[in-house]
Amino acid sequence: MTEPQTGAIPRTDTPGFDRRLLPPMMLGSVLNPINSTIISVALVPIGAALGAPASQTAWLVSALYLATSLGQPILGRLIDIFGPRRLFLLSTSLVGVAGVVGTLAPNLGVLITARVLLGFGTCAGYPAAMALLRGEAERTGRNNPGGVLTALAVANQTIAVVGPLLGGLLIAVGGWRATFALNVPLAVAAVLLGLWRLPKPAGAGRSPRRGRLAAELDLPGMTLFAAMLVTLLLFLMNAHLRDWYLLVMCAVAGGLFTVRELRAATPFIDLRVLGGNTPLLATYGRALVAYVVAYAFLYGFSQWTEESYGLTPFHAGLVQVPMFLVAIGVSVLTGRRSGVRGKLLVGAAGQIVACLLILTLTETSALWTLLLVPLIFGVPQGLNNLALQNSVYFQADPERTASSAGLLRTFAYIGSMVASSATAASFGRRADTAGLHQLAWVMLGAGALYLLLTVLDRTLGRVGK
Repeated sequence: MTEPQTGAIPRTDTPGFDRRLLPPMMLGSVLNPINSTIISVALVPIGAALGAPASQTAWLVSALYLATSLGQPILGRLIDIFGPRRLFLLSTSLVGVAGVVGTLAPNLGVLITARVLLGFGTCAGYPAAMALLRGEAERTGRNNPGGVLTALAVANQTIAVVGPLLGGLLIAVGGWRATFALNVPLAVAAVLLGLWRLPKPAGAGRSPRRGRLAAELDLPGMTLFAAMLVTLLLFLMNAHLRDWYLLVMCAVAGGLFTVRELRAATPFIDLRVLGGNTPLLATYGRALVAYVVAYAFLYGFSQWTEESYGLTPFHAGLVQVPMFLVAIGVSVLTGRRSGVRGKLLVGAAGQIVACLLILTLTETSALWTLLLVPLIFGVPQGLNNLALQNSVYFQADPERTASSAGLLRTFAYIGSMVASSATAASFGRRADTAGLHQLAWVMLGAGALYLLLTVLDRTLGRVGK
């Protein structure tokens, strides 16, 4: 079978990180956030064009995260086994296909399908980047990822700045379909960079033995994991007691998954190791609640500024810019410090303050107050993302860096699914002020839980040391 490779490069003459890997790493990792942020200003125009209320267009958000939550750990495991190159190329090619489907979509159902394809297509970028980083650490003997992790964080924050603003511009010029068409040139660029820059794994010409490959992949474990996650996320998309059977199905699939993984010789997710790694589990929990806050704000606040405050999609994107500019600055200033506890505490406090300010907003609020809220949100946006990915890098089993990074994104996207469900439940058919305040209380509860999980975790002081 092909030897597991995580991006190790045969060259040994360069003592530092191979900077040629940065362009495909950064472009691949930002494909998901650009599609996450650009849709935030397109939901209202799409709803108006297709006659769909906010409760239905919320599926455009949920569909991407459903696919990504499922695909990230699976693609991460495949990257751990086969190396990042081939999975990166295959996955990013799917992004281009999704762009074409979305551009030509005749109705909301096809558009949701395009978002599912986008979710799967953007799965490989982040795990591949983390695997390449681990491979370079092994090649150079220098486990100092601060600068590269900061570059990835800043790239994601920069795209987040561009996303809503670019979305508004594209909608003004070519309508909401242009926001899907953008994925075609992005996918072409990512594939070309991957072909040019990503290292080929050693032994790439050998054919894997089918039996050993099946054991490495743990297909039964992946199937049960998929069943557990899909039923959970389907319930979260439209949480209601009438759908109780989905939770029962999730519990059954989860129980069978646990039994399978504890008995498997090469499990998809090694629960024995993961269960003994309490700090990593706590990091996943923090990611979940942090993304509840972040994405409830990103989608809920944008819809409210358009439907209740009366901003155009372009101006709604401009209002988000202060958050991402502050996030970039915070990431650059703190990125090379490997410690995470201080970042997490300040990030938690920033979330709580911003949520309290949202509770004061109305349709008659001054424009500067609309700018103040995202300005404050920029602090936790910059600190939390960086601290969470640093935590996983140092806490995860080195042999499962990519799949552990994929699981981080899975928990984060479960949080975003909760945020999407809360947004749809709070707004109903229209994003009004009462719904915004109801959503803010949900965000405030998640922010308080995030702070509690950080304060009680005494292992954080050792991360990066």
